[in-house]
Amino acid sequence: MEHGSVRDPSSATFCFVDEDHTLANSVRFALNQDPRVSFCGYSIPHPSDAKVNIRVQTTGDPAREVLKDACQNLMVMCQHVRSTLDKAVEDYKRNPTDMDTK
Repeated sequence: MEHGSVRDPSSATFCFVDEDHTLANSVRFALNQDPRVSFCGYSIPHPSDAKVNIRVQTTGDPAREVLKDACQNLMVMCQHVRSTLDKAVEDYKRNPTDMDTK
């Protein structure tokens, strides 16, 4: 859900339901890598509420588009981590003694 200004699309707060610090901090990290972001932060309104608010302010681009790009970049990062892990596991299974000496 998006809470933003109709007059200023460069600033908005997005509410992610059924999420916690794990996703919120990762999205915040991805957003802060984007030079179009002037401010980004997140809050969890209450510990018993499974909801995260992510605030995005940009240098002019629509906040929704910048968030979408950040989520896509985060998916690419996760895919890279997964493929690197899978390769390391395959290497270890092929020759476990080589890994023990490093």
